[in-house]
Amino acid sequence: MNAQEYLKDPCGASSLPFWKTEQLEIPAHISVIRDDRFDAALCSGTDEPYFKLVHTLERLERPTLTKPFETVRCDAADFARHIDECYAAEGISCDGLAACQKRPVYDPDLWIAVRDPANGRIVASGIADLDRRIGEGILEWIQVSPDYRRRGLGRYTVCELLRRMRGKARFVTVSGRMNNPCNPLKLYLSCGFVNPVIWHVVTGGAS
Repeated sequence: MNAQEYLKDPCGASSLPFWKTEQLEIPAHISVIRDDRFDAALCSGTDEPYFKLVHTLERLERPTLTKPFETVRCDAADFARHIDECYAAEGISCDGLAACQKRPVYDPDLWIAVRDPANGRIVASGIADLDRRIGEGILEWIQVSPDYRRRGLGRYTVCELLRRMRGKARFVTVSGRMNNPCNPLKLYLSCGFVNPVIWHVVTGGAS
């Protein structure tokens, strides 16, 4: 797939951002199938559905961070600790995040952390990439500490990243698990993402 093909339909062309589509090789025991080509009756493996959405950056909601929360700069270790706090079954190491900072898609302005000054804790964070070659922004990690959810911090993090990407990116993509109990799909749709496409990641067999 070339960039022109991807740009015609970023959500339907690939389950991954364009730079990952170019560089990552899917293991032989995993199949990634778009929903309109997927037949559950013929699937003999474990199916994990993911969504992918796109934002055109044409209409942006103004980010609103309620008091007393504040945005702060953090290092890779702080981000790694917060990500691990927010996910029971997945996470990333400090070394893994440090490696992300060496990629061509890294932009330090697109790493956001929100702190509660009452206790000094990082309670929300977000990391986005920027593929400058085709103008694609990518939301990679968006998370809020479990005891700070439903306070608008996830929405703020998404909207602030979108604001920071306007003028840098032509569009922004995001993906996530359909079966995530936090229902990130609902959040992203409410923040202006559109064109949902479902992709099935099948391990051990495919339709």
